[in-house]
Amino acid sequence: MRPSLTRDISVSSFKEFYWLKEELQSFCKENGISASGSKIEISDRIETFLLTGEVKKPIRKSKVNNKSEPQVDLSLNTVISDNHRCSQNVRAFFKSVIPNFHFSTYIQNYFKNNNGKTYRDVVDAWYKEEERKKDPSYKKKIAPQFEYNQFIRDFFADSNNQGKSREEAIEAWNHIKKLPGSNKYKSNN
Repeated sequence: MRPSLTRDISVSSFKEFYWLKEELQSFCKENGISASGSKIEISDRIETFLLTGEVKKPIRKSKVNNKSEPQVDLSLNTVISDNHRCSQNVRAFFKSVIPNFHFSTYIQNYFKNNNGKTYRDVVDAWYKEEERKKDPSYKKKIAPQFEYNQFIRDFFADSNNQGKSREEAIEAWNHIKKLPGSNKYKSNN
């Protein structure tokens, strides 16, 4: 039986069960903990609180003040800087070069991890990723905080579930998330 998320829950019980982000945020608000950030960040703050009673502050990312940032004409030779932002201006530029452009997770990560490269390199990376997507074996990587999405993908990848409906997959998810332990899909072989 899944315990209630209160300040009396043990750390091991907290870690054993699946919690919705809304439940985590509610716990934070009740206990004076910041409820901002990703589910992983919030869970880490709650774990620290349960272990030590310490209210851990969120890591603040410095924001660039748009008003003081000069308007730059963007081109394929624009260099990616370490304070690069995926702004509407940047989106408009890339849409003028790539009509179906959008800020995919892949492209956002490309910007984060490729300081010093140019927008021309971003365009090349975009088209290479689009080619990879055409491969029937291509699977978009699912980030660890999206346990539900990973479970549903793995459910349908199991040959035992061929012909099963999305409702059956969701029913299986709703069952496993109430149990202690991993929320990863396991085949019933």
